[in-house]
Amino acid sequence: MLELLAKRALASEPGFTAKEVRWAIQFDSQEGFTGLVELGKAGQKRNRGRLFPKCPDLTQPELVSGPSPRSHFLVETASVVTLYKADADKKTAQKHKFFVYMLEEAGKTVPYLAKIAGFMKDGTVLEKIRKEMSRHKVRPTDKVTFGLDGEFPLEKDDWHEWWRSFRSGLASTGSTTPQDELFRCFVTGELVVPTRTHPKIKDEKLAVVGGAASGDALISCDKEAYCSYGLKQSFNAATSEKAARAYADALKELIRENSKHLTGALVVYWFKEKVDPGDDPFPFLTDAPQIRELNARERMRELLDGIETGKRPDLRGNRYYVMAMSGAGGRVMVRDWVEGDFSELVRNVNRWFDDLDIVLHDGRRSSPPRFIAVLEALSGDRDQLPAPLASKLWRVAVRGEEFPYQVLAQSAYRRRSEVLRGEDLNAIGMALIKAYHLRKYRKEGSTLVEMLKPELSEDFPNVAYQCGRLLAALAELQRAALGAVGAGVVKRYYAAASTTPALVLGRLISNSQHHLNKLESSSSPYARWYENTIAEIVDRIKEPLPRTLTLEEQSLFALGYYHQLAAFRAGKKGNESKKES
Repeated sequence: MLELLAKRALASEPGFTAKEVRWAIQFDSQEGFTGLVELGKAGQKRNRGRLFPKCPDLTQPELVSGPSPRSHFLVETASVVTLYKADADKKTAQKHKFFVYMLEEAGKTVPYLAKIAGFMKDGTVLEKIRKEMSRHKVRPTDKVTFGLDGEFPLEKDDWHEWWRSFRSGLASTGSTTPQDELFRCFVTGELVVPTRTHPKIKDEKLAVVGGAASGDALISCDKEAYCSYGLKQSFNAATSEKAARAYADALKELIRENSKHLTGALVVYWFKEKVDPGDDPFPFLTDAPQIRELNARERMRELLDGIETGKRPDLRGNRYYVMAMSGAGGRVMVRDWVEGDFSELVRNVNRWFDDLDIVLHDGRRSSPPRFIAVLEALSGDRDQLPAPLASKLWRVAVRGEEFPYQVLAQSAYRRRSEVLRGEDLNAIGMALIKAYHLRKYRKEGSTLVEMLKPELSEDFPNVAYQCGRLLAALAELQRAALGAVGAGVVKRYYAAASTTPALVLGRLISNSQHHLNKLESSSSPYARWYENTIAEIVDRIKEPLPRTLTLEEQSLFALGYYHQLAAFRAGKKGNESKKES
């Protein structure tokens, strides 16, 4: 995993990293301070700022190993750069002093940085900048950099060599062992002098799933239980400073660009070879904004057909990598790791869409559900769903695994509650029930997989499914005969019928004769139709009504009930259309 990440960031270099900067203090060489500019998506509440790909950066040991606190170069917080809202904070004042000192030192090699240093040493200028920050409601922790004569020093490279030399001259880089021993690098396999500590991964997306505000380390050995053979800190997982910087930069980039928040975890993914956005299956699975106007199911089918017929040789042999992670105690916890062939990924996403395909309440076909909507169908609130179950569902979608029994149980219980509250059954929840059984039948090699369809499957031989259909037909007959009633057949008998059908359905069939008589007496043209429909369903129940139903059978009862109601509503809609025409 670390090797794959490091290969994504071959251009990474210790002492440099990408940073998002929200504000730029603008200077003119002649006039001095000219204003404060918001970078990135200006005006937006959650503006993360502009990404500069190669900013100077010090490790945590480098920041704290001097005689007084140090700061980063060219990019720092508003409080450090200008003492904005720092009050009498001695530590921030020391960092500010070091920040200006670095500008002065760099200015000896790069003249325009000396110009900036001169402005920053002027107390009057600093006060103007702080007033402007207050007017723009800048937060003390917002990242700040400089602009001079319309250019950003961060976009130039003429200070890079100075920075490399300055950093190497710091009192402690934290990158060598006391004996300068060579270790085998966990990432590259080469003999290296390992870094003592690894870069932290800092991002608000990671913070949402338990990450620390100061960042989290993927490799950290700060407890005795993590150490062996007398080795200290990260020498227990020897990694060169360059490799550590590379994997950290790659992971931060993935979090920014290719991440998805699941319950309790953050999922990042990438491919061995570059994939065009239109061929990337993951946005179609998660319903990213850029693909909402496209038909996800059709696009994935086209992609799979292109791979299997050889029309897309560029995608053959490609691989995908998916990592689920969260933060805990200042560490990045890897919760799951999945990798595989790209064509298999497309095939699995296709199957996910096909298995979750289901008719809607009015008989129309559903659109492919967003992954988040699937989670919400199980819990009502995606953030309340247990994190392991959310991660498992992600594997079901990506790896084509079976749905866990917990998914069936949770969906079946929630659907029964919906019926008893008089609500329409959640279509995605019913699709999960259908998908659970399809994958179970597929694993068993059962022919039932061909018979269970997105819409009503009249010939489906499962008795629980036919019992669900029967209750729907009896309820629809009652509605036709009596209209809306306070507590109809469904509210009064659904719970019992779906668990002990033998005790309930026989009596309901007998009572249905009264409803049929009422329809006939009112000269309704539908009396004979309802009678034939109920008789047709009863005729398909080839065995005695079950005394009890298991949870799997209860879920099929719910599916039969749902399918039959959808068929009734679709037929009614069709009849209304004919009348209008």
